[in-house]
Amino acid sequence: MSDERSDQERIESRAHLLPEEASVGSDNPDAQADAILAESDIREADRNAAPDTVLEQRTSDQTVTPSEPPD
Repeated sequence: MSDERSDQERIESRAHLLPEEASVGSDNPDAQADAILAESDIREADRNAAPDTVLEQRTSDQTVTPSEPPD
C-alpha cells in the first residue's frame, strides 16, 4: 500500500462505484471494494499473480505446424 490509510478507509474510498460499475449496479459496494483491493494488493506484491501476465517465449516454429518442409 503506497500510503498509510487504513483498510477501512481504502474500502470506503473504493466503494464509490465507477461509471461502468454503476451502470450494472452492486448489491454490496463495500464487499466488492474489499475484494478488488485484496486482489490489487496481491498483484502489487507479486507482479506475476495476475492472470495472463506471463508471456510465453516461443518461436513461430514452435507454435505452428509447417505445411511444407523447410528449404
